[in-house]
Order: sequence, then C-alpha cells, then structure tokens
Amino acid sequence: MRSSNLPAELNVFVGRADEQDELARLLGTSRLVTVVGVGGVGKSRLALRVAAAAQKRYVDGVWLADLSVLREPDLVALALVEALGLTDHTLRTPSETLTDHLAERRLLLVVDGFEHLVEECAPLVRRLLAHAPGLTVLAVGRRPLRVAGEAVLTLAPMGEDDAETLFRERAGAAGDTHASRAFDAGGPPSDGAAVRELCGRLDGIPLALELAAARMPLLTVEQMLHRLGDRFRLLTDGARGALPRHQTLRTAIGWSHELCTPEERLLWARLSVFAGPFDLEAVEYVCAGRELPPERVMDVLGGLLAQSLVVREDTSAGPRYRILDTVSAYGAEWLAALGDTERMRRRHRDWYMGLATWCELEWFSPRQAEVAASLDAALPNLRAALELCLEQPDEAHLAQHLAGTLWFAWVGCGRLSEGRHWLDRALALGSEHEEARLKALWVLGYVAILQGDGTAAVAALHECGERARSAGNPLAEAYATHRMGCLALLSDDMPRAEELIGRALVTYREVGELNSNVLMGQVELALARVFQGDLEGAVTLCAEVREICEERGERWTRAYALYVLAYAAWAGGDHREARALLTECVTINHTFHDLVGLVLAIELLALVTASEGDPSEAAVLQGAALPVWDSVGLQLFGSGHFNGARALCAREAGEVLGAERYGASVREGQGLSLDAAVDRALSVRRNPAVRGVGPRAPRPFRTAGRENAEARRLPHL
Repeated sequence: MRSSNLPAELNVFVGRADEQDELARLLGTSRLVTVVGVGGVGKSRLALRVAAAAQKRYVDGVWLADLSVLREPDLVALALVEALGLTDHTLRTPSETLTDHLAERRLLLVVDGFEHLVEECAPLVRRLLAHAPGLTVLAVGRRPLRVAGEAVLTLAPMGEDDAETLFRERAGAAGDTHASRAFDAGGPPSDGAAVRELCGRLDGIPLALELAAARMPLLTVEQMLHRLGDRFRLLTDGARGALPRHQTLRTAIGWSHELCTPEERLLWARLSVFAGPFDLEAVEYVCAGRELPPERVMDVLGGLLAQSLVVREDTSAGPRYRILDTVSAYGAEWLAALGDTERMRRRHRDWYMGLATWCELEWFSPRQAEVAASLDAALPNLRAALELCLEQPDEAHLAQHLAGTLWFAWVGCGRLSEGRHWLDRALALGSEHEEARLKALWVLGYVAILQGDGTAAVAALHECGERARSAGNPLAEAYATHRMGCLALLSDDMPRAEELIGRALVTYREVGELNSNVLMGQVELALARVFQGDLEGAVTLCAEVREICEERGERWTRAYALYVLAYAAWAGGDHREARALLTECVTINHTFHDLVGLVLAIELLALVTASEGDPSEAAVLQGAALPVWDSVGLQLFGSGHFNGARALCAREAGEVLGAERYGASVREGQGLSLDAAVDRALSVRRNPAVRGVGPRAPRPFRTAGRENAEARRLPHL
C-alpha cells in the first residue's frame, strides 16, 4: 500500500493542461525537477496535482515537505524527516536519518516553499539524490536549487481562457452570479469584455485573480477595473525596479489591502507574526488591543477569510487558520511601518509559552491526546517563540524554560532530535535564572539518555544535581537523581538504578510532586526489580501506576505499566491477558509516536505469540520490529537485560521453524510499513500457522552471555 501525506482535497484549478503534461514528462526523465515562478502563479497547486496523479509510479509513496513556515535553517533536514513520518531516537543527524531511510526506497518527495532556505536545501537535496537512486525530488520555489541534473519548469501566468475560467469559478464560489453570467451565451457582451480586461490587467496570476474574485459580492467588474487602474499607477510610480509580474501581484494584494476596513488592515498586519496555522484563541490574545477589541477579532478575521486573505484548515486539533505567505509578507511590511513588530512578536511568544505551560500540565490528564494534537499544530509557532528568545541575550532563561517545559513533546511525542537542538542552544547561553536552567539541564539529560549519548547525559545531570544542591532545590535534584538512575538501568547496573530511582521517588513524595515523570520513575523502578528477579514487587508497583493513570486519565505512562504487567501475565501462563494488555500498549504508543515503547511491546507480543503456538507469526512480528529498532538505535538497548524477550523468541521460533522458514518470516515482517506492522500486531491470530505446536509452559528467559540474569524486556526511560 502506497503512502502519502498530500492534502486529501486539493483546491486546484483544472486548467494548465499543457503545464501538467510537461511537468509529468519531466518527472519521468529527471530525478530533480524544480517548478519556479512568481509568487501566486500557482506553482504549489500544479506540483501537488501532478504529484497526486503520479502516485502509482512510486511504490513507497509521495510525500510533501512544506518549508514555507520554517524559519530556522538548521531544521531543514529535520523538517524533511517529519514530513516522511520518521522518528529517530539515535544520535544520527537528521541528514543521516534521511539518507539511510531513502537509500533503498522509490518515492517522490515534494519540497515546497524552499526559496528562503536554498543555501541549506541545495546541498541536502544533492546528497540525498546521490545516495538514494530511487528518489525523485519535485521542488517548488521562486528560484532554482542549481543542483546538477536539475530540470527547471518556469510556470508562466495563465492564458486568457484559463484565467477567465478561474475567475468565474472563484467568483461563483464567493457567492456572486454576475461574473458567471458574463460568460453565458446570453450575457451582456460588455460584461464578458470587462472580465477579460480585468484578467488581462492581473496578468493571469491565479492568486491575484482569486483575490479579485473574492470582491465580486461587493464590487462590479467595472468598479474593480477603475480601482485597479488607480492602484497600478500608484504602485508603478513607487516600484520602478520591480519585475512587472511582481508589480502585478503586489498591486492585487495592495489593492485588496486598500479595500479592507481599518480593523481588517490592522489584523492583517498583526497576523504576520504567526508561523504556520493558528487558532482563534491565539489571534484574540496576540492581535487584540485598544484599536481592535477582543470581541471584534472573530468578525474581523471572518472578513479576511471571506476575501481569501486567510484560509481555514481542519486539523486533528480542531479548526486552524493560515495567512497566505505572500499576503503575510505584505502585512509584515505594514506592521514594521507601524513600528509594532517587536511588541507583536513578544505577545506571540508569550501566548505560545503559555500554551506550552498549559500543555505540560494537561499532559497528566485525560487530554493527553488533545495535547499531542495541539502541539503538532502549534509546532511552527513554538519554534518561532524559541527563536525570538534565543535572539535576545537577556532572555536566555525564557528559552531554557520553554525548551524544558516542552519535555513531553521531545520525549513523549518522538521529537528527540529537535528537543536536543533547542536545549543545546538554550543552555549554551548564560542565565541568572537558576530554576529555568535546572529544568533545561535535567530534560537535556533525559533526551541524551534516550539518544544513547551517555557522556552528554552525565554532564548535564551532574551539573543539574550540583547546582540544585547549591540552590537548595530538592525537586530539581530529584529529577537529576532519577535520570541518573535511568542511565544505570540502561547500563545493566540494577542495584544502583534501584537505589537512585528509589531515592528520587522518596523526594517526589516529600515535596508533593506527581505527574507522568514521577509515575514513569515508578515503572522504571519496577524494571530494575524485574531484572533482579523480583517479579511480584514489580507487579505491585505497576498495578499502583495503572490505578493512578486510570484515575487521572493518563495514557502515556500507563502504556509502560501495562507492558510490565503483560510480561507478568505471560510469565504466569495467562497468554490471553498478556495479549490484551499488549494490544492496549501498542495502540497507545502508536498514538503518541513513541517508538521505544512501541517496539518493546511488539517484541513481547511476538514472544506471547510464540507461546500461543504460532512461531511463524511471532517471527513476522520480530521482523516488523527490526526497522523500528533502526530508528530507536540498537546501541541504546545494548543492555543484556533489554534483549531477553527478543533472544528467547528467536530461539524458540527458530527451533520449530528451522533457519530457512524462520528467516523468511522475519523478512516478511521487515517489509511492513510502521502502520502495517502495528495492524499486524493488533490482529488476533486465532489459528496457529504451525499445527501441533501448542502453548508451552513459560520459563524465565535469560540474556546471551548473562546466564544468571533474568531479562524481561521492558519500557523506555
């Protein structure tokens, strides 16, 4: 099944048949095709339409990376990683992750809106094409990448017939019938002539035509022609060096600006501080003021929507709005002319810092899934807020606070690489606000542990512990101690892990700290006890965690507690209960894109499947886990204890199937996509693939090279 992240519905005009055919032809003959043209000419729409039509040619799908909202050049490769739906917990750079993932795949990658990041995009695209022979890149921007082998399609404005048809279509969508009648056989000839003149004056630029069409309910075509003539003269006199088509688009936008009410102009300017989608509440906080009361914001925003200056998007987090890039740039000029840019950027920053704080609190609640969706929608704006904090030397503490507050985004939602990027940058700056620095330090230690970077983790956690003791901050010290215990757990030092995590849990109780981190610490303590043979003690700890999670509606930590309880059920011979617990565990971890928890659950489910008498299906699940381990980083769980379930399952399934059949089943699993692997894991196999192999009595599994250590593979730290 081919994958894609293209928009489900493309608002694409069906004209431009010649350009579509030419772009399709170029994609068949070149591995890098760039569509260039003036802003608003329809580059993105054409590219998306052709890409959607070409999906059958790419067995690994067609993927869209929209870079137009990205402001941080260092995040270009990471943006492509996210666009491809990849999660990487290793120390590999995003560029290396891309190279490894694409090396043996055949797919089309659409890179849109790259022109402001061309210095970073060009070498990255060059490298990917060199290392991935099955990759084709369709780039969309205002200038070429200038990479060897690049085929460039310059998109011209629409021809007269297509321009008129587009204008009629959009005018009809805006609720006006006058423009449509002008094209009918019985319509007045003068009306049709006026429409043709208007389309000609707008140079056939689709965005300009759409902005004009949105005005049809208010103005006649003749009135628009008159106003447009005035605006043309005004603009041409003031921009003699500009290209004619840039003048035309700027004219259309400036003319739309002139027709807006004073409140609409003000909101337009203030909306330019947003990066990517935003919701109504954000607009009401950031953009309201004395000249634009909060109660007026919704109606004024509706006015901009009606004029096609702002578009609405339906997301998993609810309705969101986006101001078109070219329109936003025009608004930013007006905001600068008003001398209000810095104030509005700070209001924007303050809102998203508040949102991050709310999300951190609500992460420990029944709204975890809602928080994850809100975070995903707000990420471009959170990046803009972080960037503003880092620009101001006296606001380093705000960057540290925000990067630390977003720990759940980095750890719980599979964004370790990005979290490391912001935490490293924030902590590189000095700050006298000790509490913000302490939080950023222990979060950095947490992220580094999960990336397998023990050296960086020890440095950050040691500094956090020392500074916390000096500052008399027992909570920050407990977090540092807790994470040092996690590092001991991964290093197979179970007595030390139990001692450190246990000590941290005592402090948490003393200071009244209770959240997902604290409960995860209790699960990690259970792990340390399981690995030392205390299965009963581990079950007691995780049963308590499960109960608290059910009371609070917490799901992320609950999944790890379920994992431990599932192992206990398997060890007790209750395979039905083990499967039920692991089914919920897999579902939760997949929802939050937590690959560590997901791969652990799939591997234990493989062992349960083998014990149920289906070694072939168990081997398929083991194979499905292998690509996920590549993303997680096998070096992270090189611990003997953390390999036990996999080793025992491989041994038992291999003994029944034989090397050849076992290997074939593993390879079948390796070929599954992540979604397909999850679907396979969640499907109950009622009829064992190999008859005569029934459930066997469970026995403690041991780690290769560790004959005296029980290795029941458990959660993520």
